[in-house]
Amino acid sequence: MTTDALPSSAPAPRSLDDALALMRDLRARCDWDRVQTHDSLRPYLIEEAHEVDEAIAHGDDALLRDELGDLLLQVLFHSVVAEERGAFGAQDVAGALVAKMHARHPHLYGDGIKRSWEAMKVAKTKRSSLEEGIPAGMPSLHRAHRLQDRAAGVGFDWPDARGPLDKVREEIEEVAELIDEAGGVRDGDALEAELGDLLFAVVNLCRKTGVHGALALDRTNAKFVRRYAAMEVIAAARGQVLTTMSLEEQDVVWDEVKRAEKR
Repeated sequence: MTTDALPSSAPAPRSLDDALALMRDLRARCDWDRVQTHDSLRPYLIEEAHEVDEAIAHGDDALLRDELGDLLLQVLFHSVVAEERGAFGAQDVAGALVAKMHARHPHLYGDGIKRSWEAMKVAKTKRSSLEEGIPAGMPSLHRAHRLQDRAAGVGFDWPDARGPLDKVREEIEEVAELIDEAGGVRDGDALEAELGDLLFAVVNLCRKTGVHGALALDRTNAKFVRRYAAMEVIAAARGQVLTTMSLEEQDVVWDEVKRAEKR
């Protein structure tokens, strides 16, 4: 569902009704589109969501515009498939969205009183568990953030960032106890559990300071890739191969790259 080349200029103006009419036409006349089902479309929906996220990370407006169009195609595709089954249609999807947004913002569209969304959700849905409704396949960092959000929404939260910061320090000490003086692991299973606690505590610190852990990690991943590539360039310029250098030599180049970035 991606294109090899992106147009540099904006396409001719079209409405959502035009897009919906196109989707219905494709279902009627295109052999591939006609046979698709909700299940067969699942991989494309996930792929398009990731491509939208990547376009945002790149800061490319033309790419973002086109990727949002691909994601919209998936929304309309599923809506038309459901319409053909007599389940619901695109107008019902829009209606559900408007109703949900009104319910989530009573201070704007209701009685004027601002409430915690998680608290309202609990009162309305009567969840059987904290995780009910959170997709099982959600990436772990996102899942941890959502679980903590839900708990915070009903009052189970630190009053400020000092609490989760202290918790991170506590978890680091518990991890350290499982590493012996030679750098070996005393108990692998226990270490995995404690490292999980440490990661969860770091996500909570991120959340409490207004940072999303997954976005912070994405940023650091990109920084590491950038710096490692710079190390390879420096090594090659000196007639060396980074992978054959000692750790001490690599550390010298790493520090050099960091200093250059700061300048």
